[in-house]
Amino acid sequence: MLERLITQTIRLRHPLRVAAAAAALGFAIVSHVHGQEPGGEDKARRELYDHVAAITGLTWQKVAAVDQYERSMTRLRPKERPLGEHAISGAYVAPERWAGALNPNSEDRSPLSIALFGGIGRDGSGDGMADRNNDVDRLYSVVRQTMLQGTGVDHMAIGLWEYYQSSRAVLRVQQFDKLYSAFGTLNLSKHVFPLPLNSVYSYRSTWGNRRGWGGVRIHEGTDIFAGQGVPVRSTCYGVVEVKGWNKFGGWRIGIRDIDNLYHYYAHLSGFDKSIRTGDIVEPGRVIGWVGSSGYGRPGTQGKFPPHLHYGVYRDRGLVEWAFDPYPLLHNWERSERKALSSRSKGGG
Repeated sequence: MLERLITQTIRLRHPLRVAAAAAALGFAIVSHVHGQEPGGEDKARRELYDHVAAITGLTWQKVAAVDQYERSMTRLRPKERPLGEHAISGAYVAPERWAGALNPNSEDRSPLSIALFGGIGRDGSGDGMADRNNDVDRLYSVVRQTMLQGTGVDHMAIGLWEYYQSSRAVLRVQQFDKLYSAFGTLNLSKHVFPLPLNSVYSYRSTWGNRRGWGGVRIHEGTDIFAGQGVPVRSTCYGVVEVKGWNKFGGWRIGIRDIDNLYHYYAHLSGFDKSIRTGDIVEPGRVIGWVGSSGYGRPGTQGKFPPHLHYGVYRDRGLVEWAFDPYPLLHNWERSERKALSSRSKGGG
C-alpha cells in the first residue's frame, strides 16, 4: 500500500490531489512507525524518506542524508535536542524556530500563523497541521529549508549553509548522500577489523598513553602491531576524506562513515594507488599497508616498529573529538571471527 501511495503522489500534479495523497501516506507512515516489528526501523525510515522525497522532488538519498546529519547531532546532544520516544526521524527543530521567534504560542501547529510569524514549521503529512512532534512534518520542514535556493547540487549547498551556518554540515550531508546513492540502502552499519584476521598481529588499549615526539601529547587511538606490508582494510562503509602525508601519522588515510565518525589509519607504508580523496569504500576494502612512516618530513620511515595507528573521531558540529577505539576493535574482531566460523561450519 505504501509503495502505491508513493507512486501516486509522484504522478499526481494537482495540488489538492497531492495533498490528499500526502495525507494518506503520512497517516500510513505514522501508523506503521508506531506499530513496527522489532528490526523494522530501517523500513520505517525508508518509507518516511520516500514520502518526503515524493513531495519535495528530491531523491530519497538526499532526504536521508539531511536526516542522518540531524540524527548525528541529536545523538551528541540529546538533552538539547529532545525527540519523542518513538521518533523515527533524527531531525530536531527548536520550538521558537518552528513557530517563529515572536509567536506567543511556541507549540503552534497552524501552518498559517506559523508562516505569519516567520517560523519554519510546515505540514508535510497533509493533515492540515504543522506538528513539531510529527516525524513527517518535522523532517519535511527541515528538508524544505535546505532547498529554498533550489534543488541543484550548488543550490542545495547554499541552502544547507544558510540553514546550518556551517560548511562542515554542508560537507557531511553531501558525503552521506554519496554513500546512500552508492549503495542504495540505509543498512550501512557493517564493520570489520582493520587487518585480515589470518595475519599475525597484536594490540591492546593504548588510549591516553604519553607521546613525546613533536611536543607532549596523549595517544588518541590504538596501535595494532603487525609485520611490514600487512594489508590495512577499511573498517566501514565510508568516503575517503583525507589521503597523504602527516608529520605525526606519516602516510595516512581518513575515512568518514555514515554515523559521522572519522576513521584514521596512520603510519602506512603506502596506499592503494587506485583510491583517491572522495572515493567510496566498503568494509574489507584494502586501502594501504602496515608500515612505520611518520615523525618527520615526507618519506620518513623506521623511527618505530611497524604498526597501524587506528583512531576514531566524532564530529561535534564545530570540532571533532577522539575516543578510545579499542572496544570497537575488539567487538569487530570477535564478530568477524564468529561470522567466518559460521560460514566455515555451513560449508559456505
